Amino acid sequence: MNTLDYIVIGVYLIGLLSLGFIFKQSKNSNEYFLGGRSMGWLALSLSTMATQLSAISFISAPAFVGLREGGGMQWLAYEFAVPLAMAFLMVFLIPPLYKSGVVSIYEYLEKRFNSGTRLLISFVFQVGRSLATGVMVYAMALILQAVIGLDFWVTILIIGLITLIYSFQGGMKAIVYGDTMQMLLLFGGIILCVVFGLKEIGGWAEFTNALDYDRLTAVDFSKIGWNDGGFGFWPMLIGGFFLYASYYGTDQTQAQRIISAKNEGAFKSILLANGLFRFPVTLTYCVMGLILGTLFFQDQSFQTGITAIMESSGIDKQSDLLVPVFIMQYLPGGVRGLLIVGILAAAMSSLSSAINSLSAVTTEDYVKKFITQDTDKLIGWSKYLSIFWGIVCLLFAFYAGDIAPTVIEAVNKVSSAFSGPILATFILATMFKNVRGLPMNIGIIVGVVLNLYFWKFVPELFWFWWNAVGAIVTFSVAILFNVLLGYGLLKPNKESKVSWSPQILILLLFTVLIIVLSLTVNKWLV
Repeated sequence: MNTLDYIVIGVYLIGLLSLGFIFKQSKNSNEYFLGGRSMGWLALSLSTMATQLSAISFISAPAFVGLREGGGMQWLAYEFAVPLAMAFLMVFLIPPLYKSGVVSIYEYLEKRFNSGTRLLISFVFQVGRSLATGVMVYAMALILQAVIGLDFWVTILIIGLITLIYSFQGGMKAIVYGDTMQMLLLFGGIILCVVFGLKEIGGWAEFTNALDYDRLTAVDFSKIGWNDGGFGFWPMLIGGFFLYASYYGTDQTQAQRIISAKNEGAFKSILLANGLFRFPVTLTYCVMGLILGTLFFQDQSFQTGITAIMESSGIDKQSDLLVPVFIMQYLPGGVRGLLIVGILAAAMSSLSSAINSLSAVTTEDYVKKFITQDTDKLIGWSKYLSIFWGIVCLLFAFYAGDIAPTVIEAVNKVSSAFSGPILATFILATMFKNVRGLPMNIGIIVGVVLNLYFWKFVPELFWFWWNAVGAIVTFSVAILFNVLLGYGLLKPNKESKVSWSPQILILLLFTVLIIVLSLTVNKWLV
């Protein structure tokens, strides 16, 4: 790191902090958490993508592709279900949530079931999201510790304090526009790594000659997700559908952006944009991973640099150091600072989104219900709860190191434990009318406990399946107890209008396209 690098980092951080002060005037919780529903689809789409395709992807996805044993381009299978999930949400879940006018989407569950269901799902969300965010912060602190040389706790403090300040001040608008800037910066960083990586190898032709072609296999029909390492076609498609439908439609972190849209056309555009643009970005991450992985096996100094940092810092995961060490060893001054800013930006994007959504849920589901409904007091509570949840996420970061072989797998593993039961609850809430609160609550508890049992005692089951199993079990148990308690069989909600649109066909065709591209990646990529 040289003086120019530190200047670039400093200028960026000052600009980010200024966003909080620019957007600091919020009249009520709707404006603080939803931006007054005045934002357009483009900024909200980029913000949504920045939260999901964050620093974890920038660091850990290329590591999975380039270095992880059993990794490679099968990472593309993560994307197969995204367009399908966006189509499902566009038709079934988001329209009733948007029209309800809620700030915390879990408020909708109280209207449909009872306050117990709302509070239970809200609690499940808060536990799962704060744990997953802690993993993200852990990863970024680890990387910055390695490349800058700061102590682990200092890097966590830096990430946390800056994010808390602009989240505390500006609410959703500051976060969305900060995320937009961070998404553009992050994608630019990927392109820079691709360009400089190819330069070090000697060009595209030299890269393809040295490439490990076993890593080009993106689709594996032989793996079913039982004692085979997972990442097969069917577990990724089916489990992925439940994961992404839950994440984008029932996780406050993402749903909060979608219901912040100024009209129905805008939220459909957000879902369409996420369904179409995630795959090209992910493909770029994967190509970057192939290039850096190839360079790693070619260049002894690259390997030595990673080994030296592992020995000096105590980090034991070689793969997650691939990108940071490349940045420090192969990029020139200024560009190096820009990429470090990209890592910081993406880390703070994920943390700020989590803080804002956790604060929104706690304020709307607990404070507003049990303490006060005064507008001014709620704004005060929401801001101080942002600080509280920021501290909780930072504390979790100290205990997040041993969940999975790479950090990005750890984040998805945590989400998979809770996503299915939450999605099943919202499906029953929006699409059916006679399931009552008590049966629903029993279903939720059984679904979550079963997934936690799988995590602890059934390692043979690939964790992507938890999403589907958790949803199906929660759904089935709720219906069973609804009958046993005398509330009757399941009845469709005729008042819930199905919202079809041309975007649905586009997303379905795009699903076929990305699967075909992934099946033939070894032909067209090289």
